Amino acid sequence: MKQMEDYLPIVGEKVVYDIYKKASKLYDKHLVHVNSTFIGGGVAEILNKLVPLTNDTGLDAGWRVLHGNLEFYDITKKMHNALQGSTDSLKEEDKKTYLGVNNAFASYTHFDHDCIVIHDPQPLSLIKYINKRQPWIWRCHIDLTNPNPEFWNFIKPFILRYDLMIVSSEQYKKDDIPVEQRVIQPAIDPLAPKNIALSEQRCKDILKEAGIPTDKPIITQVSRMDKWKDPEGLLKIFEKVKKKVDCRLLYTYNLATDDPEGVDIFNRIKQSVRDLHFKDDILFVLGNNDYLVNAIQTFSDVVIQKSIREGFCLCVTEAMWKGTPVVASNVGGIPVQIDDGDNGYLFKPDDYQGFADSIIELLKNKRLAQTIGKSGRDKIKQKFLLPRLLKDYLTIMYDVLK
Repeated sequence: MKQMEDYLPIVGEKVVYDIYKKASKLYDKHLVHVNSTFIGGGVAEILNKLVPLTNDTGLDAGWRVLHGNLEFYDITKKMHNALQGSTDSLKEEDKKTYLGVNNAFASYTHFDHDCIVIHDPQPLSLIKYINKRQPWIWRCHIDLTNPNPEFWNFIKPFILRYDLMIVSSEQYKKDDIPVEQRVIQPAIDPLAPKNIALSEQRCKDILKEAGIPTDKPIITQVSRMDKWKDPEGLLKIFEKVKKKVDCRLLYTYNLATDDPEGVDIFNRIKQSVRDLHFKDDILFVLGNNDYLVNAIQTFSDVVIQKSIREGFCLCVTEAMWKGTPVVASNVGGIPVQIDDGDNGYLFKPDDYQGFADSIIELLKNKRLAQTIGKSGRDKIKQKFLLPRLLKDYLTIMYDVLK
């Protein structure tokens, strides 16, 4: 596991010193994070790096994973979609199942920690079944700009039990709850296998081993198979680009254990591709290997993020860190990272032509692509690396415990 001093060459002495200084005020404290899956998706990826690094500062930090089942994850996926604006409805039996799983988990989980951080809606109601003796924080990673009122009203009573709510953007704060709300933006680990520097030759070797040709320019989207990532829209954009530049599209996807919709969406997209005359230039790559994802993001000529809703999008962060130009939707937490025209390009999700024109320009103008890519890397280095995220959590923990 990485230690704080490993980050010195990247973030500098002052950042590391400030983290140690903050941590020194919390040496006798015990923090625990709770989420719904240990693999797949950005939350698990963050906790896998954040928790060990927190422990390295001298604190005691733990990580618990809620024990759900397929029915539960069907319901919580519906909740996730609704909180991002879908028109799903929640049956009474769905509510009972959701609450029942959290109640059962509470019956064999003991929280004697000084601070509890609950991630996203899946374990949100856990607080209802625990004898609360310490500050509880709800960390919501999804886009709450326009939640479905039915679902929002269902979870609101649980949120009111919390001492603090953390969101990824100022625009996600809600006026109709009195709970204190703060913004913490996610971050990536620059020393993780997915983000360490790889040479061009190393990238080519990894792609060759995965059966990915490198004879044409590559456009990539890295994401879960999720309707909010708009894989159909991505296909339409690629069709426009393909008319101007002979290139290849990589759907680099993964399937989270708490996202049962993913397989259905994957099968639907693959069926759509079968009917296209340029189908041989569309590849589906399972992104379950960090070095492979790293090589794809590094070697790609353009990374696209065609989201309709987006809590933050670490895939954008990762690509920018590697100096790869990104063209993305102007939604959710993406504009926090991309300054349009400076370190990437932003478009409304339905502006297929705008996406295509920018991608074509980047493919044809290598100097522009390099300039955009370098500016993107600089932005990530300044604001979106793991030590900054740790520092933010230490600040929050000190504030709720002082």
